[in-house]
Amino acid sequence: MTKGAKSDRLPGPRLGHRQPGVVKPSQERHSPKAQMKNMNPKVDAYISEERRWRKESERLRLISLGCGLTEALKWGKPCYTYQGSNVVLIQGFNEYCALMFFKGALLKDPKGILKRIGEHTQAARQARFTNVRDVVEMEPTLEAYINEAVEAERAGLKVVLNKNPRPVPDEFRKRLDAEPALKSAFYALTPGRQRGYIYYFSAAKQSKTRESRIEKCRRKILAGKGLDD
Repeated sequence: MTKGAKSDRLPGPRLGHRQPGVVKPSQERHSPKAQMKNMNPKVDAYISEERRWRKESERLRLISLGCGLTEALKWGKPCYTYQGSNVVLIQGFNEYCALMFFKGALLKDPKGILKRIGEHTQAARQARFTNVRDVVEMEPTLEAYINEAVEAERAGLKVVLNKNPRPVPDEFRKRLDAEPALKSAFYALTPGRQRGYIYYFSAAKQSKTRESRIEKCRRKILAGKGLDD
């Protein structure tokens, strides 16, 4: 190039200076340093004791933290929140592990990966996995879903719940009246857990079967647990 001629190349960033706009906030959140900073020691302990789904839980943890969520341990599981609102929960079961979206019913789910937890679940949905490879392959989709869930929280969106479930079966109503402790424990449960029990008891066609189901679930109700807990 002759002296005085102008180069067609754009000037690059100077050494020692960050080019404006190069590092995005999402990239900063995904950095290992940011993820390590936000890790909760209680979740460290949970994952260290996890035997069946440790690798899957570790990966789901990094994905959730990478989306800028706050980590906590709730209900004995790793839970991720946005400004105090629950967004996702890591769960482990015998046949699969899952990332549960608390308001999954609001998500568009273009990939069709979200499953109902139970027949009567209204708000929550699960993305289920049986090996860590599936989690890795699904990572971009999970990030998109988490971001959509965060946007729903920012917008104040809520799942419209059916507040008028089936009536309480006579057998259960009589049992509650006869046992004040059971009655108090039942109505202390979340509305979703109450609905789960009512549907389960009501689904039995015979009175004896309903009574048997009530007796079977009595201890769980007294312990403050839901039907599927």
